Amino acid sequence: MVAPLAKLNRDLSAVLALAALEPAPAALVHDAEDTVAAIVLLEEAEELIGATRLFAFALPRREAVWWAAMCAIHTATSGQSAGRPGGQADGERLVREAAENWVRQQDDKTRHTAMELARGVGFACPESWVAMAAFWSGDSMAPPEQPKVPPGPQLTGTAVAGAVALSAARGDAKLMAARLTRFLASARDIADGGAGRIQAGSE
Repeated sequence: MVAPLAKLNRDLSAVLALAALEPAPAALVHDAEDTVAAIVLLEEAEELIGATRLFAFALPRREAVWWAAMCAIHTATSGQSAGRPGGQADGERLVREAAENWVRQQDDKTRHTAMELARGVGFACPESWVAMAAFWSGDSMAPPEQPKVPPGPQLTGTAVAGAVALSAARGDAKLMAARLTRFLASARDIADGGAGRIQAGSE
């Protein structure tokens, strides 16, 4: 039998070393048994951003990038979600799709394409941070022809956490808590080997 949340890094000390939680959620999970227990504690205390940050750093990088993409899709404008040309919204969709391409084909070309598209639309949208999470999941931040410059170990998780938070806050801020709850359910599904897709219009 496969253990629940089998893909999650349960070493809480290792996850916390990268996640940089705010003082209040950090205090809540200080004595937790493992990462799963810590996430449950944060959810029960309604520290939902803290719980999403732990998932961002505890999921494997590929799965974390996919999760961030699922969250971005859930709150995307109609122009993005329907795939119709829509100016800035359409550009953001293309950025997200580039990150999804990296999940499917993890090579330097897809990483750098995602990063370049993110730069083109700017970094105010969650889609760009999904793309940067993909870019920072490789072994170098330098151009392919230059010596390798490894990304910091915290960069992918930081970008994923930022993308998830921005996705939750997009549009009507009153929906943020409900969205975060759905995002956490998506992360659990991914940690269990699922696709983590979030039902459209489930606000």
